[in-house]
Amino acid sequence: MTHPPDCLMCFHRRALLRQGTLFLALPCAGMSPAVARDGVDVGANSLFTKIVSAQAIEESAAQQYAQMLAKAAASNALAGKNHPQVKRLQAIARKIIPHALPWNPRAGHWNWEVNLIASKQINAFCMPGGKIAFYSGILEQLKLTHDEVATVMGHEVAHALREHARARIGKNTATGLTAGLISQALGLGQLGQTVTHYGAQLLTLKFSRSDESEADLVGMELAARAGFDPRAGVTLWQKMAVASKGAPPQWLSTHPAGNTRIADIQANLPKVLPLYAPPAGQRR
Repeated sequence: MTHPPDCLMCFHRRALLRQGTLFLALPCAGMSPAVARDGVDVGANSLFTKIVSAQAIEESAAQQYAQMLAKAAASNALAGKNHPQVKRLQAIARKIIPHALPWNPRAGHWNWEVNLIASKQINAFCMPGGKIAFYSGILEQLKLTHDEVATVMGHEVAHALREHARARIGKNTATGLTAGLISQALGLGQLGQTVTHYGAQLLTLKFSRSDESEADLVGMELAARAGFDPRAGVTLWQKMAVASKGAPPQWLSTHPAGNTRIADIQANLPKVLPLYAPPAGQRR
């Protein structure tokens, strides 16, 4: 796990909620290094992230996200800021986002957004820079509890924090370069602008199974620290199995098999359950 510098741990802004956009400052209290070492251990981010610019990836993602929202709004598929499910998603995000900074210092500067799109798809994602979207199908068809929504959100946020999209695009970029250019990129970071050629991938990018498994573990920890029961991952996958009838839906097209995922979640629960402290008297 990476740790932010002290100056970012003291980063302050007021939380603002407006028109489906969530601007949230991360608290200066943060987590001490001793506490931050508790939980899951997935190692450092991929070296392929060094090939492309994080800023370029995030700017491209913001553009793609804005275009997606505009298209949804034009077809009356974008839920308004007062929609009950939007309020629900944003409330859950407000609890999860403060725990993002120890995983990626850049998260302290992201303008986080949470939106809901009317669609039967069982789908959700978080693009680089904290751009979160849920499709109504995943909430309605699976009848997700708050804990299960937090599990899905934690998983998707983990992809952004671990920079899986940046790594995948970096790997794609590397395959078209000579060994000398790759070395130059890793050492000097000179190939950042090449990401502009891959901006269209961000809405359709498929992650590897190892990325998905990593996001599961980090997402479990994020949800647990935010006060959501990490055991919800088991019930989520049971619901997924029923809904997909053995075939993974779009959201899970490259994910490990359901039984494998449940076994991995159960194996890692002892690492995250100590972090879980549900609010007194709260019912889900």
